[in-house]
Amino acid sequence: MTAMQHPWPYPRIIAHRGGGAAAPENTLAAMRTGARHGFGMVEFDVKLSHDGVPILLHDDTVERTSNGHGKACELAWHELARLDFGRWYSPDYAGEPMATLYSVAAFTQANRIFSNIEIKPSPGAESQTGMQIALFAAQLWGNPAAPPLLSSFSETALQAAMQAAPYLPRALLLDGRIPQDWEARMQRHQCIALNIDHAYATPGLIREAHAKGYRIAAWTVNEPVRARELLDWGCDAIFTDAITLITPDF
Repeated sequence: MTAMQHPWPYPRIIAHRGGGAAAPENTLAAMRTGARHGFGMVEFDVKLSHDGVPILLHDDTVERTSNGHGKACELAWHELARLDFGRWYSPDYAGEPMATLYSVAAFTQANRIFSNIEIKPSPGAESQTGMQIALFAAQLWGNPAAPPLLSSFSETALQAAMQAAPYLPRALLLDGRIPQDWEARMQRHQCIALNIDHAYATPGLIREAHAKGYRIAAWTVNEPVRARELLDWGCDAIFTDAITLITPDF
């Protein structure tokens, strides 16, 4: 017997880190780029600064995507706010500030864009980050019909997010081969979706997830042929950097 699937109001094509490869990742410029290309959903990474501000950043350190140095968890917001998060990408984006969950929540909701918040805790701060990001999300997103999807590779963070805001939907992120106990992990954190590396997606896994009532999304898909294959298999959503090739109406 097939289980009833969880509600899924989200679009099938999701812009990775806001604007894919078309703008500096995890910035408001990236969100605006995704919006200009018609994307109805964006994914972005959130962690906490030293003083507890929810900031958008993929890495543990700021070197790759700014002109600063050091671990984000050791820098206060007033220090991070001075950094340039656009010049590394191109001179056109020089001076782009670090985005916060506050600003992205305002932009996405004003433009009716869904959000996938990837909880990206700094090492040792998994539980605190999961709890705080879930609480921030609950406060900043007021429309119960368009809740942000919370996801994480950190099961400790997911567990904390579940306890802090149990009504917000969650997705388990998996890196690499799909473990045999994936369903038990989903149940433990009351997740509605499984977000996997597209290289490990198969028609059988998608059918199994659906039969058990779960949604399934694949990252990061940048080849149109592969995107079409995954969607034809029934994948509920794909994340892409190639936002000019794999468009919202793909």
